[in-house]
Amino acid sequence: MARKIIVAAAQVGAINQDTGKAEVIARLINLLNEAAHHKVQLVVFPECTLTTFFPCHLFQTQEELDRYFEHGDITQSPDVAPLFEQAKTSGIDIVVGYAERTLEGNGYNTCIYFSASERKVLQKYRKVHLPGTVEPFEDPEAINQLEKRYFKPGDLGFPAFRAPGLVPDVVKQSTLKAGQSTVGRGDPIFGMMICNDRRWPEAWRMYSLKGVELVMFGFNTGGNMAHLWGSKPMTPEQAKTEALFHSKLVQQANSYMNACFSISSARCGLDDGKYDLIAGSAICDPEGHVVAEAQTEGDELIVANIDLADCRQGKEKTFDFSRHRRVETYGLIDKQTGVVEPELL
Repeated sequence: MARKIIVAAAQVGAINQDTGKAEVIARLINLLNEAAHHKVQLVVFPECTLTTFFPCHLFQTQEELDRYFEHGDITQSPDVAPLFEQAKTSGIDIVVGYAERTLEGNGYNTCIYFSASERKVLQKYRKVHLPGTVEPFEDPEAINQLEKRYFKPGDLGFPAFRAPGLVPDVVKQSTLKAGQSTVGRGDPIFGMMICNDRRWPEAWRMYSLKGVELVMFGFNTGGNMAHLWGSKPMTPEQAKTEALFHSKLVQQANSYMNACFSISSARCGLDDGKYDLIAGSAICDPEGHVVAEAQTEGDELIVANIDLADCRQGKEKTFDFSRHRRVETYGLIDKQTGVVEPELL
C-alpha cells in the first residue's frame, strides 16, 4: 500500500545576536512559500530556529537570557504567530524548534509538530540528551556550549504520534473492519528529536518500538568545538569535515537500523562572524541512503518525495523485532548509566 508524501527540510543560515525575530520569521515564511510552490506537505525547521544559537554565550542576567525564550503557547506569540498562520494558509504541517520557558520557570530545548489540517499543535518534544557544560571554558578563545546551564533535560520522553491529513485513504478507527490488518495502513507514525539526541541509538530505538516511520530533528552543530569534544588536533577545516561526517553517519545508520525515513534540518552559517555551524541538512530513506541533502550553508529548502511503504521491508524482514530481538540480554541498557569495565586480569 503506497503512502506517499512530499517532505522538506528548511535549512536556516546565519542569525546574529542582533538579528530581530521579525526578520527571522520573514525568512522562515519565505521558505514555507517555496515549499508551497513545490507542493510540500511537511516542513522541518531547525533546533532553536528563531534566534542565534545563544548557548554559545554566557549571559549575566535573567533578563538578557529570557529574550531568547518563548513563554506560553508559541502559536499565539505575536512574534511567531505569522509563521503558523502561513502554515495553515499553505496547508503545510511544520516542525519548529525553540527555547521554551515554562510557567514554573524551567527552560527546555523544545520542538513542536503543528498540523495544518487540525490547525493545532499535535505533539511537543523536549531535548533529552543535553551536550556541553554548565560553566564556560577558562580559555577565552574557546567556543562554549552551555545547554546544561540554560536547559533542563527533556521530561516528555519519546512520544510517537500519528499525523492526519497527509496520506489519503488510510485506515481509521471509524473505518476499521473486523480482522483487517492495520500495520502500515494507518496515518503516518512520526517521532521528533533535537540535535544531540540523534547520536544516541536508544532514542531511535524508543521510537522504533512504537513503529515510527519518519524521525524529524533540527540541529545546531558547531564546526570547530575542540574544547568540547577534546578531539585530536585538527585544523578548523578538518574539524568541520569531521562534524559533517558524523552528522550524516548517525542519521544514515539509525535510519537503516530502525527502518525509517528521517529528516534533519540545520541552523547553519557563521553567527556573529565567529560561531561556525555546519549545514548538511538531509533526508534519508529506510535503507540508509541520502535521497536529498543541502547544497549550501544558508537558507535552503531540501525536498523529497517519499513513500512510507518503503519502511515495511526493514520492519518486517531485516529487523522484524518480534522475531529477532532478545530483550532478556539487554538488561544493562536501562539499569546502568556510566561504564563499568570488567575486572583487571
